[in-house]
Amino acid sequence: MKRFTCLSILSALVLCALLAASGCSPSSGGKGAEPTSPNKPARVAKPGPYRIALVMKSLANEFFLTMQKGAEEDQKEHASEYTLICNGIKDEQDVAQQINLVEQMIAQKVDAIVIAPADSKALVGVCKRAQDADIVVVNIDNKFDDEVLKEKKIRIPFVGPDNRKGAQMAADFLASKLERDAPVAMLEGIPSAYNGQQRKLGFDDAIENAKLNLVTSQSASWEMDKANQVASSILTEHPEIQAILCANDSMALGAAAAVRAADKTGKVLICGYDGISAVEDLIRKGQILCTVQQYADRLAAFGIQYALQMLRAEIEPQDRETIVDLVTVGTLGPQ
Repeated sequence: MKRFTCLSILSALVLCALLAASGCSPSSGGKGAEPTSPNKPARVAKPGPYRIALVMKSLANEFFLTMQKGAEEDQKEHASEYTLICNGIKDEQDVAQQINLVEQMIAQKVDAIVIAPADSKALVGVCKRAQDADIVVVNIDNKFDDEVLKEKKIRIPFVGPDNRKGAQMAADFLASKLERDAPVAMLEGIPSAYNGQQRKLGFDDAIENAKLNLVTSQSASWEMDKANQVASSILTEHPEIQAILCANDSMALGAAAAVRAADKTGKVLICGYDGISAVEDLIRKGQILCTVQQYADRLAAFGIQYALQMLRAEIEPQDRETIVDLVTVGTLGPQ
């Protein structure tokens, strides 16, 4: 569609701008104190072609399947520069398996690991081991915890969106459809995940600004089935609810199913975050109000291209913010 063609061009332009800005200070996307840089010489350029591993979260989530496809397309376009190993875990909470995947990549002596960590703290240790093995590590999607990075005395650049800003964007749009003091509920991600924390803060910002009444906020661990169960309980316990703010699209799908089962479609507004196609279909049908597009198909490519620049010793590691856009029935256009 024309909209996505234009946005793909915009994404490519943003990537060029990000990679060209290696001399700039870290973007506003990185929150908190900057991790301490290890006391070692600047990286020496490695000769290519390179072996790059993409380590993702749950491949049951359409967002990460889209990310994988985007990374594979990028590799085809740069086949002479690098080969790609893609892997992920079965569900969002299988942190131990994701750590094991990183250990496997260390053992295989890849040149770089681009990782969307399932946990912002638990994966830092194994990524430090990767760096100690002279493997470049780039963090995408879910930012590593700044305090843990400082504690480990390492720097891992984050290439990804400002999740708080994106979540507030969706919640502001939802709030514009409600009256002051309207009762709303929130479905959070995994509490230890930085992106989940930031999205909750973005929702909180919008709720406070619009003077809405947050009746309950509960974790559904990023999962559709769990979100369906939690949302069903919320609708039973709080029949007055007028909206459910979901910190990712999988949970928005689960909430939408619960709202349909309660015969409240159109009466309970839903917003999500990720921009997956299944949610866009429900936006067109009026079952979900909005989501936030963070371009999963380009996010891994941004991280991979950044890792290539680090391998070539062209840049020092710094955070880079990628774009997000609000998706509504008005922005989608005809299918």
